[in-house]
Amino acid sequence: MNDRKQLLGTLLRGVSRSFYLTLNILPAGMREPVGLAYLLARAADTIADTSLIAPGRRLDLLLALRAQVNGTASVPLPDEILSDVASGQQDSDEKTLLLSLKAALELVLEFDQEDQAAIRGIVSTLTEGMEFDLRTFPDEHSGRIVALDARSDLDRYTYMVAGCVGEFWTRMTYAHVTSRLGADEARMIERGIRLGKALQMTNVLRDCAKDLRIGRCYLPQTMLAEAGLTPKELLEPEKARRARPVLLKLIPYALDHFRAGLDYALALPRTAPRLRLACVWPIAIGLETMKLLAVSEDWLSPAHPIKIQRNKVYNILAQSLPYVASNRLLRGWIENLLAEVEARLRA
Repeated sequence: MNDRKQLLGTLLRGVSRSFYLTLNILPAGMREPVGLAYLLARAADTIADTSLIAPGRRLDLLLALRAQVNGTASVPLPDEILSDVASGQQDSDEKTLLLSLKAALELVLEFDQEDQAAIRGIVSTLTEGMEFDLRTFPDEHSGRIVALDARSDLDRYTYMVAGCVGEFWTRMTYAHVTSRLGADEARMIERGIRLGKALQMTNVLRDCAKDLRIGRCYLPQTMLAEAGLTPKELLEPEKARRARPVLLKLIPYALDHFRAGLDYALALPRTAPRLRLACVWPIAIGLETMKLLAVSEDWLSPAHPIKIQRNKVYNILAQSLPYVASNRLLRGWIENLLAEVEARLRA
């Protein structure tokens, strides 16, 4: 019980930060399995992103972790590699998470079979996205940049690292609060996937400058070629400004997914405000980020990071409360944010 409280309480709050706000308002039955899935995925992401060990060793450890989650591993996780990764973490909570992995894996078995299957499924898909990164992109210190080939690759990637979360979230909602949802589960899953993709597209565009400098270009090669650019040229300030047409094409693509996300939130009953808020908050935060991206001339410059202010986040939380029980007010608020992004694109 102490491990459970430590993992799903103190540690989860430490590593999830803003996402903990969303987790904390979920219905009780969803909160713990979703929280544990987050912890396992966060540990996997820390392993995949560390530059302390070579990409090949990271991949081996990532695959070993996936096998442990799925109960198919023939050997335990290699303690020496985990210790290497943990020892180099600047964040003490991230270090604690890695050193608590075995306890987290044991905790999976304390849930019922349906929740175990859901946790294993989402962690497997998310680690496939991390595996995709490690196999697709070069070592961070190589000086090379590799771009995704086409829009279809970007769409597949956004599913593996976020769209699948929308699917998992929806399945968990039906499993734990079925009486509050309608019968059309398939449509809700599709909308949930698209909401996840919208949020990941926001991350991709917001973090593009940082990703380029570790050799990762999620902007498709075909779109860059249309703008007369190569991935390497995106590091040159003057040439990087010529990539704005790529941004102007990808933002509307993300906005279409956000609209599906709004439909998802509105389909949740007004008597389930916690579920609604858990969807509406990331939508509003994502659209506020899109507003900044839409007017940025230097979105590929690390000197001008795209980030909404903390007080804006607090305003979103406060503004959502009187709107959440009204379809009319909620739709009006989010559609106004969508319109503001589109107006900035046209400016």
